[in-house]
Amino acid sequence: MDGFDLIIFDCDGVLVDSEIIAAQVESALLTEAGYPISVEEMGERFAGMTWQNILFQVEREANIPLSATLLDKSEKLLDMRLERDVQAIAGVQSALSRINLKRCICSNSSSQRLAMMLGKVRLKSLFDPHIFSAKDLGADRVKPKPDIFLHGAKQMGVSPSRSVVVEDSVHGVQAARAAGMRVIGFTGASHSYPSHADKLTDAGAETVISRMTDLPGVVAALAEWEGAL
Repeated sequence: MDGFDLIIFDCDGVLVDSEIIAAQVESALLTEAGYPISVEEMGERFAGMTWQNILFQVEREANIPLSATLLDKSEKLLDMRLERDVQAIAGVQSALSRINLKRCICSNSSSQRLAMMLGKVRLKSLFDPHIFSAKDLGADRVKPKPDIFLHGAKQMGVSPSRSVVVEDSVHGVQAARAAGMRVIGFTGASHSYPSHADKLTDAGAETVISRMTDLPGVVAALAEWEGAL
């Protein structure tokens, strides 16, 4: 794989099937607060965004003042659900064993939540200590800004141009592209929707897969083909 030295994974919706759980919790809270929205719409519109930024966007769109307590309430409920219910995306461990590159995680989730989820599904040891949270950089530096991807590449000692990212969200794809990295879209989690692959492609993903078993072959193929950034 001459084209890459590093593979970067998003976590939610790529390594762990957590976005559907977040959508369930957050859609219930928003509906209760006066902004009716389905679980499916939450996944399609807001996957990859922080809860704080979701609240800001809803306030702007609907002119509904959302209580600051809603932020803490969601975090507590979501952590309880994730600790109980989150599962690994099928085929992750097998895919990792077949990709001979440096690897790390770059996520919008907090370091504490990442440690909890990855520990529960027994993936933490496969990445530790190269697990990076955008929130540790600052609340204003989360995806779709490229900061966390640039930080991850720097920590791993690899040029962004030698890095490939696996992402499930439009915001994540945009962030990776802004960082100068190539991107593989992933639609294999439970929150996926009919136009998901098209939206990832439109955002800049070079190709999209729905099964982790396909990842090693796709990484190898992209490494041989230098697509235009």
